Amino acid sequence: MPDRPRVAILAEGLFSRQAAKTAIGAIRYAPYPVVAIVDSTRAGSDCALAIGVGNGIPIVATIAEAAARGATVLLVGTAAPGGRIPDGYRPILATALGAGLEVWSGLHERVLADPALAAAAARGGGRVRELREPPADLPIGGHRARRSGARVALTVGSDAAVGKMTVALELLRGLERAGTRAAFVATGQTGIAIAGDGICVDAVVADFVAGAAERMVCDAAESADWVVVEGQGSLTHPGFSGVTLGLLHGSAPDILVLCHDASRSDVKGFPGLPIRPLREGAAGADRLVAAVLR
Repeated sequence: MPDRPRVAILAEGLFSRQAAKTAIGAIRYAPYPVVAIVDSTRAGSDCALAIGVGNGIPIVATIAEAAARGATVLLVGTAAPGGRIPDGYRPILATALGAGLEVWSGLHERVLADPALAAAAARGGGRVRELREPPADLPIGGHRARRSGARVALTVGSDAAVGKMTVALELLRGLERAGTRAAFVATGQTGIAIAGDGICVDAVVADFVAGAAERMVCDAAESADWVVVEGQGSLTHPGFSGVTLGLLHGSAPDILVLCHDASRSDVKGFPGLPIRPLREGAAGADRLVAAVLR
């Protein structure tokens, strides 16, 4: 992470509680200042009026306005279906790169794979940080290097997008307030944008998800008494359970923290597929962890 970046967040047409998960996470928890939100459909308003947090952060219409407020980085603050760059974002990203801003993107599509965006970066000197780009040298997991003295907590969910990252960061804050040496392991693009490092496990080849988690946990345990791992997906989610299982194997948690949205009845993205009863899901996670860590 650059020294003390000043970040503007791109959420064009999508700056809402439902669509701007990355933006909301950064506004709540990032250690750097967020100087503006770029969304021309809400320009002139205040961040807190749109999402309930970020009082005093202005919503502006253009990159030029964000740069005038001191922005050095443009963070893509929303997630599009399939991880593609929305067409409406491309000219905004080109303007930012052409103006020399650094772009942080957590989408699956690589920014510089677009020839127009690559040309803008070359012209203006703007750099790109791909938050979802995994290291090239990940091992297969399961070796469980020693982590003497450290305990590991992993957030798990009854569904996807139920606050696992938020709970992990709040646990971290609580442990730090109690005077405990604690470390946060970021496993998704928003967590990485906040923490400055980590590995986005949903971009890792399946064979190496456990190895990625194991590496991060063991590295964090070198200087922490508690390691709090950001969970991903859900064991019962048809699309995202693979990363959840890989994190269980790799992090080998001492404690699971189950996150649940009591207002939700159907699995995210699968209307008509009911979420399993909470007690059933918790019992299933316990049985699986016992099998994984036997």
